[in-house]
Parts: sequence; C-alpha cells; structure tokens
Amino acid sequence: MFDAKRICTGHIFVIICLLFFHACSHSRTTAYADNGGYFGSLQQRLVREGFDEARIRGLYRQPRATFETQAVALYFVHNEGKLNYGQFLDRGSVEKARIYMNTHKADLEKAEKAYGVDPKIITAILSVETRLGRYTGKTGVFNILSTMAALADPKVREMLWGKISSSTRLTRKAFEDKAEEKSDWAYNELRSFLTYTAKENLDPLKIKGSYAGAMGFCQFMPSNILTLARDGNNDGRIDLFSHVDAIISIANYLKHYGWHPGIERKKAYEVVYSYNHSSYYVNTILKIAERL
Repeated sequence: MFDAKRICTGHIFVIICLLFFHACSHSRTTAYADNGGYFGSLQQRLVREGFDEARIRGLYRQPRATFETQAVALYFVHNEGKLNYGQFLDRGSVEKARIYMNTHKADLEKAEKAYGVDPKIITAILSVETRLGRYTGKTGVFNILSTMAALADPKVREMLWGKISSSTRLTRKAFEDKAEEKSDWAYNELRSFLTYTAKENLDPLKIKGSYAGAMGFCQFMPSNILTLARDGNNDGRIDLFSHVDAIISIANYLKHYGWHPGIERKKAYEVVYSYNHSSYYVNTILKIAERL
C-alpha cells in the first residue's frame, strides 16, 4: 500500500545506472565497531525511548545488521521509472487472479462477510502488490528502516551524501531536507517493526520486504500492521505471509478507509487511493476487478 508514509516495490521500480552502483561500491556497507559508527545514535535513541537495551545492542551487533547504502540511495537519485501497470491487465495475469480467487474462495468470502469488501478488489490488490504473494521483496526490513532512521545523525548523512552526490540531481539542501523527513518516518516505522516482531516472537533480521520496509503478501508497513492487520485464521498470530491473514487485513484496511457494500466507483477510487497514492495504481486495481 502507498500513503504519505509508504512506498511499495510492487508500485514503483527505481532505475539506477551502473555507474551509480559502482559509486556505492557495494549493495550494503559492512558494519564497523558493532555498527556503532552507523547506528550508534539510533541505538541510544531506541533505548532512551523504552526499548530493551540488551535486545537493541544484540540486534545491531549481529553481522546481518548492515547499513544499506545502495537501497536507501534509491530515495535520493533522480532516475525513477514507473511500473508498467498494464502488465497486470494482460490475459495471463487476470487468469492467475481468477484462479487465486477460486483457490482462496472461502477466505475471500469470509472477508466479504466480515468487512463488506469485494473479493475481486482484494485479489486485484494482491495481484499488483506481490503477484498474489509470489514476490514480496528481498530487502531486510530491519536493515532498511534502521538505515533510513540513522540519517537523523549528521555524520551518517555526510557519509551517504559523499557516496551519492555525483549520482543525484538533488542539491545538498534538498538532500538534507529529504533525509530529515525520511529519517523521522523510518524511525517511527522501525519502532513499530520492533514492537510487532517482539509481540509475535519473530527475528527482525530474518524478515524481507520492499526497499521501503513494506512486508507480506499485502505489503503493509509496520505501523499499519500494528493498527490494521488482523489474524485471519484465529491462530493467535498476525502473519502477513499467510494468505488468509493478508486477505483479512486488506479487507479491514479498506473498510477502515470507507469501503462498504454497494460502494460507488468514485468512493471506491478514493478508498483504494488510500492504499496507494497513485492514479495509475487505483485505475489498474479497478480494471482488474472489472475483468474478474
């Protein structure tokens, strides 16, 4: 889903030239001094605001906890290409969506009964977001959110600027402004992610998602998981890599933003727009639903 605090891999592909990749040297910057250099002030802030110190220090000491230079740089380069939404409307994609609806008919009907949301809309969203659960992202959610949150530290921003300044059209001031905005957003998402993984007893370093930190078949950001995700199969857990939990969570999300049975197209457009602030995305979702 996309809102003021979200960008999803299913929605936007960012194209970066090979010279930029070379400038960044590696897709990830190896941690140093137990990541104190990159994540030192971030760890202090998390502990200061109530997170268990032993847990926080332990997470950032692990070799898997790395500063994602290349991934976070996607927010600061100029060359961006929008996804060709037409690919989700071809005959093969619509047929796969139709098969998905038949396979998960019981769960979709359950969602419709409980939340009043059209199963075709839910299926269309899953199709565009992750190809019905087949592509959920390869970026470590913990790493990307930590990296963006760490940009609140002037020294970390200076390091990143040195790596990307020759590959972006942003001025230094524009970079600083954007870094400040993204770091505040990412910090709040990181807090939500740590809260969610602790509640569900999950290893934060094992969860993969989009380069923005969205996760699961429905690509929820952590803050939305805490507020709008639901346990669809009543197993006591919220697992958005489970089809039923993803289906029910999308239904709850859409209902929260105003979906109701018999909704008019104009209002349906507005509700789906809350999931992703892109007219191309919304029109594609509605067209897929019509074809289903």
